[in-house]
Amino acid sequence: MTSQQENNLTPMALNIEAVALALYFIRDAFGGAMRYYTSIFHVSALWFTPDAVAVLCVGIFVTRCIMQNRNVVALLVFVQIILSLILGYFFLGTFNALLSSFKMMIPVFAGFCFCDAYLGNHKKLLWVIATTFYISLAGVLVAAHWTFPWVGFKYESFGATREAGRLWWSFAEQRISGFAADNTMAAYFILITFVLTSIRKSVFWCLIFGIPSIYAIRLTTSKTTMVVLALYLGCLLVVRWLPEARRLPVLRAISLSSYLAILVPIALMLFVSGTGLTKTSTFFSLQDRINNSWQLPFVYLQQLMPVGVLTGCGVGCFNYPQQLFSPLASYWVPVDNFYIGTYLMFGLPFVLFMAVVIRASFLITDVYKLSTIFVMNLFTITVLCYGPATGLLMISFGFSEVFSKRASRAMQGGPRLAPAQQPLTAE
Repeated sequence: MTSQQENNLTPMALNIEAVALALYFIRDAFGGAMRYYTSIFHVSALWFTPDAVAVLCVGIFVTRCIMQNRNVVALLVFVQIILSLILGYFFLGTFNALLSSFKMMIPVFAGFCFCDAYLGNHKKLLWVIATTFYISLAGVLVAAHWTFPWVGFKYESFGATREAGRLWWSFAEQRISGFAADNTMAAYFILITFVLTSIRKSVFWCLIFGIPSIYAIRLTTSKTTMVVLALYLGCLLVVRWLPEARRLPVLRAISLSSYLAILVPIALMLFVSGTGLTKTSTFFSLQDRINNSWQLPFVYLQQLMPVGVLTGCGVGCFNYPQQLFSPLASYWVPVDNFYIGTYLMFGLPFVLFMAVVIRASFLITDVYKLSTIFVMNLFTITVLCYGPATGLLMISFGFSEVFSKRASRAMQGGPRLAPAQQPLTAE
């Protein structure tokens, strides 16, 4: 097979990772409704259908990324996840916590399996995502005037009780969750489905649906998501205004610059910690993150497992498996940042992994991956993004280039595959 043939990314007749992604989108975007109706009709096991499909992606990851692509990073990541699951089991102390941690990490493999794929080739998957966008947007707008039956509904998960449509920071304002399980995720699905759908739509469509989407997200009171969508829409208009030849390089530069968002929590903790930022209620939740949720886990980790500051404390620690299933639940803190939360679980190896991911991002030609990297890096500044599963899946989708054939050959010092140029014009 020639390099050009290897680089000709075409969809398979049955693509397991695409099926997993579609199922996760459908389940999580309508999580409130799904939990409610599967419970009252006694078919709660259907909730785990996407996870069952995603388990197959673990095997695909091993076969495709480790064995076929001979990607050393893929092997190291796979081993690190297994070791961190074992470490997390001993740290969290219960078998239920281990099962929850395993379930939590499965979606990452579905995203990684897109390493050599171009999402634009998956027409049926894009149709599912677009349909999810329209329904999610309508759900939030309708929920502003009518209370859905699943709001406040409590359900069992691995023996723990959880609640849909819960309130977080503000008790004085209504937090609309639409069809999702909570308001932040309702906002997230409007954001991510708009982004993935807008790539092949006209500027007119982007404006017609972008402005109502920002308004709908405002109804959910998710300020971070509203700002991210507004920034994405502005960047989209700038990129579309450029000549065709300059669009991809500019988009890649914008996406790569979004990795600077990793430094935002550090800067805020250094310069704003302990200040009077909360004199206005608008920044109350941000101030709490700066003073508590981004710092306290490291304080507790030094008490419970000092070496964990370097090695991590294992998959599930300071995440919902610890909150729901561990004797250490009293030490749980809502971390509310993907990079801080992941570092707590994996330690310094995660820093090394991110260095390789950023380097591999220079090779990306997939507009969908570049756009996803941009919005997810900004979105995760104030969101942990391990629940629901689609959040983690989309992050790993953006990172997946590090396991591709091009990245593998670059790391091995061999000739690079010529990148497949994907158009940035609307269909």
